[in-house]
Amino acid sequence: MTIRAAVLREAASPRPYGDSRPLHIESVQLASPAAHEIRVRIAAAGLCHSDLSVIDGNRPRPLPMVLGHEAAGEVIEVGAGVRDLTVGDHVVFSFVPTCGHCAPCRDARPALCEPGAAANGAGELLGGGRRLRDSHDAALHHHLGVSGFAEEVVVSRQSVVRVDNALPFEIGALFGCAVMTGVGAVVNTARVRLGESVLIAGLGGIGFAALLGALASGASQVIVADVSAHKLQQALALGAHAAVNSGDADAVEQVRALTRGGADVGLECAGVVAALDFTWRATRRGGRTVTVGLPHPSQMLSISPVQLVAEERTLQGSYLGSCVPARDIPAYVALYQSGRLPVDKLLTHRLALDEINEGFERLARGEAIRQVILF
Repeated sequence: MTIRAAVLREAASPRPYGDSRPLHIESVQLASPAAHEIRVRIAAAGLCHSDLSVIDGNRPRPLPMVLGHEAAGEVIEVGAGVRDLTVGDHVVFSFVPTCGHCAPCRDARPALCEPGAAANGAGELLGGGRRLRDSHDAALHHHLGVSGFAEEVVVSRQSVVRVDNALPFEIGALFGCAVMTGVGAVVNTARVRLGESVLIAGLGGIGFAALLGALASGASQVIVADVSAHKLQQALALGAHAAVNSGDADAVEQVRALTRGGADVGLECAGVVAALDFTWRATRRGGRTVTVGLPHPSQMLSISPVQLVAEERTLQGSYLGSCVPARDIPAYVALYQSGRLPVDKLLTHRLALDEINEGFERLARGEAIRQVILF
């Protein structure tokens, strides 16, 4: 079948992206689902920094590729062996397909699924191979097992989670990355406890989701840090207790003064090594620093092992929010539906597929929290 999709053929195009147009809207051939795969009509797909990092070359991926990994849609076909989904079910995508059998999966850490990571790195589906071909019959790679910037997709059954059909698609899409990653980093990785102070550095979609998650978790003090005065004001409007411009020379001292020595938990959500260094230094003795950002692989962080030991500090990464998607996505949706996790406030722009390059330029300029393409 023929669909329209956004294809990236070359990374590191010059900005502005509205002029260079790195993503090409093409007619693409989509194969039928193989065993244990499904076909989904995409209804909404979010623009995320993880997509932008492929476009700008900071996250090398095999090209050409149909981008997009944060999406929601409706099941329209199921392959052989799929017995727990039916046509008409609504699903949210998870950007790490999980085999259920490798050591991390057996240890309830599906974000680290080894076959899932290998498939994502190769630009293939979990079952192997690709289901997308361009108009010249050349294969196209999948992005993180999803490739959600398309009218329809074929994915592994293990790349989706069924959700309440009453959930609006444009809201449901946010749970596949921004919410799962940001809230999960708070709840699963940092394990924020009632009454703790939390610093969130970097206010993109994930940082704002982490803010909502920290408030929902009962943090007594949530401090946000960013170089954008506008985003700091937005965060205060969403409930942050204090805001610090991380570009200030005394930004670390400001956080320490607000928290009497440093935050109990520091969350770095910017994907910039300088932001992680700032977050580490602004976390207290005995505190926990968690990073969810993905800077270029060549960038390195320098810390003192003596400080790590003598202050009993913890520095930990968080991928996919350390989530079990089948467990956590429905739980976070329920929190949203109860009014305790207002993720709808993260949605700032609604776009058509043809506006995708302008959307990524807006994201690169830091002028949006979450933008969603509606199909």
